[in-house]
Amino acid sequence: MGLKMGERESGEEGSSHSTGVPGREGWYHGATLDFTVFEMHLQPLANHLIRSATLLLPAVVAVASSSSLRAQAAPPARRVRLGIEVLLTDSVHLVRGKRVGLITNHTGITPEGRSTIDVLHRVPGVTLTALFAPEHGIRGEAQAGERIASGRDSATGVPIHSLYGDTRVPTTEMLRDVDVVLYDIQDVGARVYTYPWTMALSAEAVHKAGRKFVVLDRPDPIRGDRVEGGVLDTAFRSFVGQFPVALRYGLTPGELLRFLIGTRQITADIAVVPMSGWRREMWWEATHLPWRSPSPNIRTIDAALLYTGTVFFEGTNLSEGRGTSLPFQLVGAGWLHDAGAIARELNAKRIPGVVFDSTLVTVEQGQKWGGSRIPMIAVVVSDRDAVSPARVGLEMLRAIYQRHTGEFQWRVSHVDRLAGSSRLREAVELGKVDQLLTVLEQESRDFLQQVRPYLIYP
Repeated sequence: MGLKMGERESGEEGSSHSTGVPGREGWYHGATLDFTVFEMHLQPLANHLIRSATLLLPAVVAVASSSSLRAQAAPPARRVRLGIEVLLTDSVHLVRGKRVGLITNHTGITPEGRSTIDVLHRVPGVTLTALFAPEHGIRGEAQAGERIASGRDSATGVPIHSLYGDTRVPTTEMLRDVDVVLYDIQDVGARVYTYPWTMALSAEAVHKAGRKFVVLDRPDPIRGDRVEGGVLDTAFRSFVGQFPVALRYGLTPGELLRFLIGTRQITADIAVVPMSGWRREMWWEATHLPWRSPSPNIRTIDAALLYTGTVFFEGTNLSEGRGTSLPFQLVGAGWLHDAGAIARELNAKRIPGVVFDSTLVTVEQGQKWGGSRIPMIAVVVSDRDAVSPARVGLEMLRAIYQRHTGEFQWRVSHVDRLAGSSRLREAVELGKVDQLLTVLEQESRDFLQQVRPYLIYP
């Protein structure tokens, strides 16, 4: 199961125009790794689970609903303040009088729904000169892996440079009219997501060009006190895993970047503008912030949670739920006619925090099994706090593989990149899932200890 930050080692899209602890930010100097805390102005710290009620058995729906209620119980006294808010109220000196570049997308918004692009464009003394688009584009509408074109923001006239096309980092030419680069994107706390690697590689490229890099911090939506899934083997480095971090790494963007610099994996001059009021044990609902899908197929918090387990089905010939109403919560194939029996087998294992069921779903054209009505296994989260996504994914893979060795196919290079090694594939084939989970847990425990010096939040 996932390790908690508090445990001891032994237990342990263009902008959407139609739409902290202030002062704790500091500069990291890559050459010396000095960290200086600026003057502080301290203040007190302040479902779409199932789209159709006919999809799953009523009893399972009831369990899922009660889980959602528990996850939203006992809200904090006030809403979390985002890095963009703290920047404008307490740290605007970082951008005043400067030409600003901004790496962002549709998730870079204030709690009131205003785009960070629009907000910065209107700040007196700040000149927004360049926008940079990650995977899925500035508007977050492009599908996974789709090349993003450069262009110009229609509302502000600011040029948009693609970081998911011919280059993955800002070039010297792109930075010609930029003094400082800001990063404001909501991710999902998963190593296999590309946004954190856009951030890390861009921070290093910006440093090489002699500019500063500022992270406007945002929450880890699936809690910041859980670490699991094991650490990437650098022999399998890719844009879905650039550095040896845990699969579910339990860090905010700012904390992740601090860790990468502090452990000398990248060199960059950065500042992190922290949030106010965020605590590591918070699920997204506890932040009282509006949810906006960070990518087209991560539509719910439960999908974000399960993602670090069910994403492995991308590396097989089964559908991982893309083209259905519940991506990463449904898994299936045209030949999975015993989906019901597999769901019962998985339920008999009493895997904590989830319940399995079976259903028939028509998949949209353009996806695996597109245009076909196929049997699928549904994963329903019954207790978020108990879920270990890595175990869920491994147990599902093994159960399906064991019954369908003739039909089941790996996309070998892809699944190995997602897993960060060949171990997952080998464990599934050899029936050594439990042994692998033990190894992954130890790696995650070690990673947890490594990141402690770089944490910002309690």
